[in-house]
Amino acid sequence: MRGPAVPWRSEASGLVLSVRLTPRSDREAIDGIAQLADGKAVLQARVRAPPSDGQANAALVRLIAATLGVPQRDVSLVAGESARLKRVKVSGSAAGLAAALAKICTSPANRAARTGPA
Repeated sequence: MRGPAVPWRSEASGLVLSVRLTPRSDREAIDGIAQLADGKAVLQARVRAPPSDGQANAALVRLIAATLGVPQRDVSLVAGESARLKRVKVSGSAAGLAAALAKICTSPANRAARTGPA
């Protein structure tokens, strides 16, 4: 039996993440994993920056780098420059990055943020 779908895949040089970005949010955060209508898993991310002149994309790169503790130079936008759904590559140890993402996505703080206050 397979576990729940994750919005990343391992490559030799790191991970490629599927991200649904919400610009102009009231906060910057990774809100965990969501399922799209087509069943695809995505990492939900929010940034304060507007979706113009690449500002939201740059904020997403900074957010992912800070969250995973990697340099910004190791995070790059692969696809979706002008779309909400994006693919982001993170260079480094795929196993270590995947473990960090799994921990972030299942942390109690993220579950509370997704479900709202009790």
